[in-house]
Amino acid sequence: MPFTANRYFKDHPRVLVAAEGMYYTRDDGERILDAVSGLWCVNAGHGRAAIAEAIAAQAKTLDYSPAFQAGHPRAFELAERLAAMLPGDLDHLFFTNSGSESVETALKIALAYHQRRGEASRRILVGRERGYHGVNFGGLSVGGIPGHKADLGPLLPEMDLLPHTHDPDHNAFSKGEPEWGGHLADALEEMVTKHGSQTIAAVIVEPVAGSTGVLVPPQGYLQRLREICDIHGILLIFDEVITGFGRLGAAFACDHFGVVPDMVTLAKGLTNGAAPMGAVAVRGGIYQTFMDSAGSDTAIELAHGYTYSGHPLSCAAALAAQDIYRDEGLFARAAEIAPYWEQAVHSLKGLPHVMDIRNMGLMAGIELEPMADRPAARAFEIYLRAFEEGLLIRTTGDIIALSPPLIVERQEIDRMMELLTSLLKQAA
Repeated sequence: MPFTANRYFKDHPRVLVAAEGMYYTRDDGERILDAVSGLWCVNAGHGRAAIAEAIAAQAKTLDYSPAFQAGHPRAFELAERLAAMLPGDLDHLFFTNSGSESVETALKIALAYHQRRGEASRRILVGRERGYHGVNFGGLSVGGIPGHKADLGPLLPEMDLLPHTHDPDHNAFSKGEPEWGGHLADALEEMVTKHGSQTIAAVIVEPVAGSTGVLVPPQGYLQRLREICDIHGILLIFDEVITGFGRLGAAFACDHFGVVPDMVTLAKGLTNGAAPMGAVAVRGGIYQTFMDSAGSDTAIELAHGYTYSGHPLSCAAALAAQDIYRDEGLFARAAEIAPYWEQAVHSLKGLPHVMDIRNMGLMAGIELEPMADRPAARAFEIYLRAFEEGLLIRTTGDIIALSPPLIVERQEIDRMMELLTSLLKQAA
């Protein structure tokens, strides 16, 4: 089982058998309130009939279509739909099957793009400390969570990491973007000086770092990264696998922050979690570089792809999910309820063991004091007790991460905070 203490799970299994709206059902028949959108992905809530019906209808019509040298209408329809939603000239899409594959694809596109432009010296990929970009070799290389790489030794050699932006001495209990920390983007200028201005291919960051515990960018930070990348010809990649599709109250984080990157990686909420799918959006100039430099008309412009790229069933699920987001106004709804969410999560300040709380949109991280010599134990114990009490949360280290579906109601937010208050007071 992925990212699971397998031995403990076998002795203490936790099994979910059904889901609807804001709730899962456990194998004992009890309902459990979903405070994490499954795994940051079920943005429109569970059991959406329109998505299930779209998948079933597609399976009856065209269950599979080869993505190599052939196509099917739904893939082009979805690409056009997403291109219209994305800002600026992020108007071409490449489909994958997960966030990890989206990151891997974006990194390969970045390296190949510079090769095609005659700048083969641009080989260095820059990530950020505490960043998470999936579990493939490229994503792990530019990721900044040491425990994910501890058993693997060196991965991609030509990479570097920016410092993360969270310093509790300066930005603890921030509501939205912290005032302190924007200057940390200037570390990219220092990397340019260290490595040389013609060596860095791309910088990849999560606009809001999710899996490491909801680290919100400081004011001006993302804008400064964009400025530095423009000056030095570096591609800027936003990993929006978590923040995409309404999590911050806008379609994408790049909309929320007013920064157009060169590529955006997508997954999770793309299909509302109902089918595996990811995508990479690229700016028109990057796409055109591949088209113009490929040689003959029959030459393959990008030697990359997956058997299930743009799978018909996943496309059907994604299109149905986009219809729900649009027709129910869920992105605007998330923006409307975000202030109530902020007030609710910060009401936990002052409870036992709470060191910090940070939030943005419908995301929040609650950082706890670690137990002596038992890192992550306190948060995991709260996770286990919450599951028994009817609340699904996510923990990463000693941080409780929350990201409810965009359909969440105020009374459900209140219930989450009531349970967390009780659990924090009981925690060892």
